[in-house]
Amino acid sequence: MLQLISLLLENKPGALMRVTGLLSARGYNIESLTVARTLDPELSRMSIVVDVEPNQRAQVIKQMNKLINVLQATDSTEGPAVRRELVLLRVRASMQNRTAILKEAEIFGARAVDSSVEGFALEATGDPEKLDEFIDVMRSYGEIEVTRSGLVVVSLDNKKLKLAPPVAKEEVTQAI
Repeated sequence: MLQLISLLLENKPGALMRVTGLLSARGYNIESLTVARTLDPELSRMSIVVDVEPNQRAQVIKQMNKLINVLQATDSTEGPAVRRELVLLRVRASMQNRTAILKEAEIFGARAVDSSVEGFALEATGDPEKLDEFIDVMRSYGEIEVTRSGLVVVSLDNKKLKLAPPVAKEEVTQAI
């Protein structure tokens, strides 16, 4: 079963490798992964869709929370959240299909981001099922090329982040 994991982690070299290494070492397949820094340039937000057995979901979150650089890992598979994916699609189409393509794109909330004599580049966001339908419809108009961003999520839970302040270097040297 696919699990959506949201991570808040330090924006440091090796952080992504540790997270993906943990998953691959346990034989879990990553379906999609998106990561970008937050408003705080020292932190990144990561969304991972991974194929995990339902009885192992809680264990994966616990293991993620133990990783260096991970400040918080949460299971966003269920519960209140906004989940979105971006699709960039290039469709080659004849001149007689161009109006129909733009009308179909409008129905799906997509917009043309580029136009040429050969066709259009379209951009659409939404839930993956809606985007699958959009791709199927566009496929009927001609040759297409598709790039997907992977799922991103923002939780709507009222929970506050429980972050411990970083340990100062002075405290570490004094403890040793």
